[in-house]
Amino acid sequence: MSGAHRRRHDNRRRQKASAAMGFLFFLLFFLTLALLSALGLTADSRDSADWKPSDGGRRWQSHHC
Repeated sequence: MSGAHRRRHDNRRRQKASAAMGFLFFLLFFLTLALLSALGLTADSRDSADWKPSDGGRRWQSHHC
């Protein structure tokens, strides 16, 4: 194997390893979120982005005339 070919092969191997590590990181992150959610340790942080008022936790319905 020539020097240039070997370097190109090593670079390709490093790129594949880096892509695999990135994929594993995101997979581990989402699996951790799923586990925490299953254990009830997460909360819904949405605060009604449409800003409709609520009455006792029930969405207030506007009545159109």
